[in-house]
Amino acid sequence: MINMISREDTRARFCSLCKLWGPAWLVMIADVDAASVITAAESGAAYGTKLVWFLLILTIPLFVLQEAAGRLGAVSNRGLGELIRENYSRRTALLASIPMALVDVISYIVEYTGAAIGFQIFGMAPILSVPIVFVAHVIIVYKRRYAEAEKPLLIISILFVISWAISAFLTARNGITITPFYFSRSPDFLYLIAANVGAVIMPFMLFYQASATAEKGATASHLWAVRVETAVGAIASEVIMVAIAVATIGVKRDSLNFTAPKVLSQGLSQIAGSAAPYVFAVGLIAASFIALIVISLGSSWGVTEALGWGRKNWFKVYLVESIPALVIPMLTINLVNLAINLMVLQIVVLIGPAVMLGLITSDRRVMGKHALRGTNRVIYWVFLGLILSTGLLALTKM
Repeated sequence: MINMISREDTRARFCSLCKLWGPAWLVMIADVDAASVITAAESGAAYGTKLVWFLLILTIPLFVLQEAAGRLGAVSNRGLGELIRENYSRRTALLASIPMALVDVISYIVEYTGAAIGFQIFGMAPILSVPIVFVAHVIIVYKRRYAEAEKPLLIISILFVISWAISAFLTARNGITITPFYFSRSPDFLYLIAANVGAVIMPFMLFYQASATAEKGATASHLWAVRVETAVGAIASEVIMVAIAVATIGVKRDSLNFTAPKVLSQGLSQIAGSAAPYVFAVGLIAASFIALIVISLGSSWGVTEALGWGRKNWFKVYLVESIPALVIPMLTINLVNLAINLMVLQIVVLIGPAVMLGLITSDRRVMGKHALRGTNRVIYWVFLGLILSTGLLALTKM
């Protein structure tokens, strides 16, 4: 009898987890966007496996901060921007969300450019691929309920994971040297440390997971499911970053030229074989496309919630942000520098939303018995402090 009850309870919990699965997983996959791919690729090309230890450690703060965002959405059934406005002021909410929205304009440029580069490896010109990506994006999200828009992204995320696993395998089969720990005070190393810190937690992620969790219908009774999904997503996110770094080990940094897909293809082919550029391209396209949708929702939700417009009006904000970003990918730009600089900038923009998230999730008036307290509260602020201080310290060494 006990075994039957236990089995039924396990089955019910598994079904509940499957039903709620999506927000945390997708935001973690979107964390490995085109800019993060370029940052990880640069790390692998420059230092091989010497940064792997750091990427894996970043799993912990990634889980801690995103669990707080998921907890907020499940318990309050509202988004971060909305709660900042209600518990502090509209001005405070805008101060937390507007800088994120401005930085996300650069993110859109990088995502569209990343997708364009992936398609160029397959022989399609940006003048065709960029509009196709934009239209496909709009078809998925415009006037659809979140649960409907989420389904195709979950399918694409599987392709995303498989492509990067294959990319890493193609390089690793030739043999790689594992470096358990390495640290340098050189400006180049510290700058990549800062870029990887910026890549692990980006402001849109906090807004997205809180709002998407609320949209999904999770409640306080589902916190266990939110934690499980967040943990799995955090581990997957950083393991994929490691896979990307491994995939580019041995590629000369001159060959890691994202403004010249032919040069990039040749560099990857020399190390991992003729199939490597195409597998890399699939991963880059999938990364860019998923991130484009998740960033647009997270960023626009944050602004519309702060303004009191509600999440349904997010598309107006998105159009203002994204239309200018469609043109720039048609031009030749140094995507490596743009992407890595964007990751470093994210550290500064993260301060406002992350601090507000910590304050609200610690407030018992909002969170009740699920408020961060004791050890959990200390852990949140310690890891937030470490993320910010590590990134800012690296910036002073530039």
